[in-house]
Amino acid sequence: MRSAFYRSDAGYDGIFFVAVRTTGIFCRPSCPARKPNPKNVEYFITARQALFAGYRPCKRCRPMDTNGVAPEWVKRLMSRVEAEHEPRMTASDLRKLGIDPAKASRYFMKHHGMTFNAYQRARRLGMALLQIRQGKGVTDVAIGSGYESESGFREAFRKKFGKAPGKSRAEECIVTRMIESPVGPLLAGATSNAVCLLEFTDRRGLEKQLERARKKFKCPVVPGRNRHLDLLERELGMYFSGKLTRFSVPLDFPGTPFQSKVWKGLLKIPYGKTWSYEELAEKVGHPGAQRAVGTANGCNRIAIVIPCHRVVNKGGNLGGYGGGLWRKQFLLDLERGQRGIG
Repeated sequence: MRSAFYRSDAGYDGIFFVAVRTTGIFCRPSCPARKPNPKNVEYFITARQALFAGYRPCKRCRPMDTNGVAPEWVKRLMSRVEAEHEPRMTASDLRKLGIDPAKASRYFMKHHGMTFNAYQRARRLGMALLQIRQGKGVTDVAIGSGYESESGFREAFRKKFGKAPGKSRAEECIVTRMIESPVGPLLAGATSNAVCLLEFTDRRGLEKQLERARKKFKCPVVPGRNRHLDLLERELGMYFSGKLTRFSVPLDFPGTPFQSKVWKGLLKIPYGKTWSYEELAEKVGHPGAQRAVGTANGCNRIAIVIPCHRVVNKGGNLGGYGGGLWRKQFLLDLERGQRGIG
């Protein structure tokens, strides 16, 4: 990180942030300002961590103004991973592309909850499961997945999904992908039935959230895409451009009976409006339970679409938000027509 910062490497923007003790500000690695003494610098993985440590964002490089666009080297890497017959890339392959393997690992851990190698492996196995569910033979799938032997493929498949390939034609999984947005990258997940996850990739505890989803739906999580994620991406694009006020993508959000009441209540808050925690508690039939409602609100696994950002304190103050108050303010301003669109 020190090396990337002192050469102003923009390829690390969004992967970590740099804070300067003597000025009390934090920056992107590519910030053009004069570099400080290394003794006065500390590093953070997320802007949230820097803010909680007492630093304020730099007015020159504006580290909070993210548009969620992946760096160019990530786009090149993803195109290779998504290629149907592309062999698994090694650390040597990454270096030949001019990409530091450690940088790739940090980026994928932050934005996908797993290292780059784990992402590649999960992506190949996820595609294999899809092909098997479509009726393709196990031998053909094993060869097409790049494994040197069918036995090696079967063993890797069994470790990931808990079943042999031939017994997995009805197996379900949560497919995940990253979606770019004006408030930063979002990690989306969906089963074959509905969207079940939408989280900010820099939210603290993203890996735990993925693990909870895996346990809740009793199925593995693999990178990929399906029709629900495609629809979600289109609708999010329309939402952020001010052209969509109600999502139609199907949702699946199992929880406790109380949580389910609260999350269904959130879906009833009109676009451009806010409810207080007290109002929401009354609407879901639990007057006076605003503290419990706030806890359930914070457990929402599908940000934006289930609009927990529309709940504020009784006096109108924003209150809390897992994605950060700046995002909550951005979303509310967008829905009130107070933010430029397009």
